[in-house]
Formats: sequence, C-alpha cells, structure tokens
Amino acid sequence: MGMFVNPDNSAFQVALNSEIYIDKSGLINYTNKVLNTLQGYICNSRPRRFGKSVTANMLTAYYSRGCDSEGLFADLEISKSADFKKYLNQFDVIHLDIQWCMEPAGGADQVVPYISEKTIAELKEYYPDALSEDAKSLPEALSQINALTGKKFIVIIDEWDVLIRDKATNTKAQEDYINFLRGMFKGTEPTKYIQLAYLTGILPIKKEKTQSALNNFDEFTMLSASRLAPYIGFTENEVQKLAKEYQQDFDEVKRWYDGYLLNEYQVYNPRAVVSVMLRGEFKSYWSETASYDAIVPLINMDFDGLKTAIIEMLSGAEVKVNTATFKNDTLNIKSRDDVLTYMIHLGYFGYNQKLKTAFVPNEEIRQELTAAVESRGWNEMLAFQQDSEHLLDATLDMDGMAVAAQIGKIHNEYVSVIQYHNENLLSSVLTFAYLSAMQYYFKPIRELPTGRGFADFVFIPKPEYSASYPAMVVELKWNKDSATALQQIKDKQYPESILNYTGDILLVGINYDKGTKEHQCMIEKYEKD
Repeated sequence: MGMFVNPDNSAFQVALNSEIYIDKSGLINYTNKVLNTLQGYICNSRPRRFGKSVTANMLTAYYSRGCDSEGLFADLEISKSADFKKYLNQFDVIHLDIQWCMEPAGGADQVVPYISEKTIAELKEYYPDALSEDAKSLPEALSQINALTGKKFIVIIDEWDVLIRDKATNTKAQEDYINFLRGMFKGTEPTKYIQLAYLTGILPIKKEKTQSALNNFDEFTMLSASRLAPYIGFTENEVQKLAKEYQQDFDEVKRWYDGYLLNEYQVYNPRAVVSVMLRGEFKSYWSETASYDAIVPLINMDFDGLKTAIIEMLSGAEVKVNTATFKNDTLNIKSRDDVLTYMIHLGYFGYNQKLKTAFVPNEEIRQELTAAVESRGWNEMLAFQQDSEHLLDATLDMDGMAVAAQIGKIHNEYVSVIQYHNENLLSSVLTFAYLSAMQYYFKPIRELPTGRGFADFVFIPKPEYSASYPAMVVELKWNKDSATALQQIKDKQYPESILNYTGDILLVGINYDKGTKEHQCMIEKYEKD
C-alpha cells in the first residue's frame, strides 16, 4: 500500500461516511466490461463539484490490491454484478492527482519528475527484481515490470488537465507533461502494461497539443456523455428521493439546480443538491468553488455578438453553438463558439446535443453569471438591465405605448443584428428584452399548449412574488396590429391554460409593423369568471 501505487480505500470510505452518498458504483460495470480492451482508455470530463474525485477514489478502492474493499461495496449496486468479486482488489493501481502533486513537486515544471520518481520508488517495493536502480521513466518502468512478470496496471489520473487548463502559458511544463502522457498511453507498448486507464478532469482531450498523445481514449463529456450520463452528477430520480427524505420542495430544487441535459438524463449539480438538503437554504453554492475570472475577459471581447447571446440566455433563450471549433487552447480563443463551448465544459452553460444549443441551466447559474458580469464592470449589461426593468415596469403599469417604445429601444441598441422577417424573430427580441422579469418570474414558457392553440409566451411569477406580480400571457404578431394579437388571446382562450394560477393575469398583444418599423402594444387585465 502506497501513496501512488496500490493506495488504500480510505478516501472512498470518507465519501461513504458522509450523510448523503449517492451510489454511482454502476459505473464499475462499464469499466469491468472494457478491461484489457481498446475501449479501456477512458477520459470522463465534467465541471467542478460534479464528483470527479469521488469517482476516481471509488475506482481505486474497487481495483487496488492494496486494500480489502468487499465490505465497502457490499450494499452498493456493483455488488449485485456477477463479476463483482472477480475483479475486486485484484490489480496494481496507480492513482495520481495532478492538482495535488503541484505543491509537493515544487511547481508545474517539476510535476512529471516528481510523479515518476515517487511512483517508481513505490513500484520497486513490489517488484524489486524488475527495475534497475537508475530507472527514471515511469512508462519504461511499467514496461519492464510487464516484460518480467506479465503484470498489467490500472492507471487513474484525477485532474488530468490541470497543466493544460491552468498553466497554459508554461509551454515547457505542458510539453513535458504531454510527452509523459504519450509515453504512458500511446502506441503498442502501453497496450502491454495498461489494463485500464481512467482520466478525469474538466476539459476533454480534443486539443491539438494532446490529440496525438491521447487519441486512443474514448471521451465522455458535457457535450456527449453517452453511456456514462447517469454517473455524471445526480439524476432526477435520485434528487426526487433526496427531496422527499429531507422534506424539500422538489420543484424548487429542480428550478435552482437542474438543467444539464446529458443523453436524455436531467442531471443536477451534486454539490449544490447536497448543500441544499443539509442546509435547507436555496441559494447559489457555485461561488464557493468556482471563479469567473478566466471567463469575463473572454466575454468582454464580445466575439461575434457574444454579449448579446449571453443576455439572450440569461433571459431564458437557447442559442446555437458550434462546439467543433474549440481546441481546448484557452490562450487562443477566437470566436463566440469557442467561448460558449469552453463555458459548457466548465458547467456555466448547459448543452442540448440534439438542437446544438447552449443555455443557462438553472437559477443558481443565472444568478452567479449575472452577478459576475455586473461586478466586473460590464457596462452594457448594467445599461441593458435598466432598460429591461423599464420595460417590465411599463408592462405591469399596462402602458402599451411605453412598452412599444421600450421594445424598439432595446431592439435598436442591443439586438439590431436580429432583422425582423417573421414572428419567430420578434419572439427572440422579446425573450431578450424581458431579462429583468427573470428575477420575479419563472423562465418564460414558449408556445404553451392551450385548448385552441399555443400561446407565444406565458410568464408565471415565482411563489414568493405571486402576490405582487401578475401572470402575463403574451401574443406576438408581425405586420398586423396589436389589437389582432390581443383578440387572438381572447378568442383562443389562452388564459384558461393557467386558470389554476390564483393571482391577476395580464393579456399582452404586441405587433411589429414592417412598413413603419415600429412596435405596437395593447394590454388588458384578464377578468376571471
């Protein structure tokens, strides 16, 4: 039992000791299946606070022959597998935490020599006759052990990308590390001594510098989690059970911490869910573990209307993103798509794989992102919020002329790139314009089904604001008139879809006239029977 070679199971025991532990041992069924195959090279990337280290510790506790973990796993899902005992604590495991190694190594430049020296020293205790005294290369040492004994290793690397992500300007440290990874995993020789390689971090592998070193790895990311989706974060069923056990309002938990859509799974942020269950306080726990310092400068470059896109997402909309252009090179980000993709990997945006769109996943992230751009002097955001607040106030005051004027102002000053051609583009501007409503209302419901059609927008106040803010049913028209829009709401009885809402309801009809290039608006209060 050593620090890097064949560690014990104490780190995983700490997770099991916690008041809340969600069983993710089903992942081991997959890793067992791919042992000693070409698919046994796995890179599972996910944001901070999504249980990366817990998973790495779980795999180590299961496979390492430096411990006896049968009791730890006895009540977990993997214990029901026919292969449970076949692979339990049967392998030589090398577990490296690159983030932790930075300090004892004395800095990024010394990480590779430090890892190699310490790991080889531990290997000599297990295989004293296989290694020469002057052995310094870890890949070569593993190869020598395999040649003499036939033994193969499981290598688990936590925070594998820290030198790629956080030390982007240190080219020497990066080159040394990439060469180390290439020696460990690339080519014919590593297939002789690698039984399983499991890398976890924030960024995926697809980067020009690392692609040649690690292109034999299967990637599971926030863009495409594939079969590992239920093991990245908490699933909806798991959160429902926790909410019931801890007597928390599940709908409120969902609004605050849901939103990551992975292979048809609704995935929740584990750290936030555990925190709200134990503390009983709905708030953002994101700022306790994450920083926007690296993101805000990229936003301020405003690539291709990036700021407009972010405001749209803060307003509840989704925006198209091409994730294929991002190369993980944070020093040479040159497009809106690169920034959005980077923020998806960091967990600041969700990703719809089918529609290829990015979106703000939940209330926690919306509040954090809004606070971050405000605190760092994003003047455009501050000015826009004021204009959006004026629009909401005018709507609540039922001042149709002021609403029309404010929508025109917001369109001209912030989203003039959206040229009206139909009602769909008008709806994009409306989504954008009502950003301030997100403080008091749930995310606007688009195309809400009703008995006789679909309402363009429905705004429902959050429970804490329901006594002060009315629900709003909004209908849009292009090149017609606002009276027609308002009449359609009445004729098709759109308000009936929310009659269970006990507060006031406003009916809002909005039209854009292509000839005059002006908006019109009419607002009425809905009279319930």
